[in-house]
Amino acid sequence: MSDSIWGYQPTTGYTAGTELIGYKVEATDGSIGKVDKHSVDVDSSYLFVDTGVWIFGKHVLLPAGTVQSVDRDEKEVHVALAKDQIKASPEFDQDKHIGDADYHERVGGYYTGLRTI
Repeated sequence: MSDSIWGYQPTTGYTAGTELIGYKVEATDGSIGKVDKHSVDVDSSYLFVDTGVWIFGKHVLLPAGTVQSVDRDEKEVHVALAKDQIKASPEFDQDKHIGDADYHERVGGYYTGLRTI
């Protein structure tokens, strides 16, 4: 994963201006949902993923540094995480956590701790 958990690695194939909304998100062990929203803010890039029925409609926030590759032809984003790691991430509540610096720090700490995968 990236040195900055909140930035895309240059090797992912992501280019500025690429619209990822609707892209399928693939973990190392299968599909986890679709990109519902994404941000490319400096030091705060992330994917907001709707997991659908996989974990009962839960939404998860994935820092851009977890992205392994972006396949524009297949409209897929591959992340360097297993489903269980994503499922165990800090719960996201859009009404509470948008713009919440403490939540942002908690999520960053969680995924940074997984860098040994």
